[in-house]
Amino acid sequence: MAKKEQLDDETLALIHWCIEVEQHLVAGGATQKQAQDHIEEQVEWFTDMFYEGLTPEQAAKEALA
Repeated sequence: MAKKEQLDDETLALIHWCIEVEQHLVAGGATQKQAQDHIEEQVEWFTDMFYEGLTPEQAAKEALA
């Protein structure tokens, strides 16, 4: 059986941040699938926003603009 890869704290924080962004996108009218697909397609852009210190709500607003 393969050994599970441990994620560092920063990566876990980014994942949780993206989950919150997804929730805001859904609240803004996207389906969950649309929100997930958009985050996956624009992962570098969202990662940049995470490191720039935007909140998940701010990032979702940028994405919905």
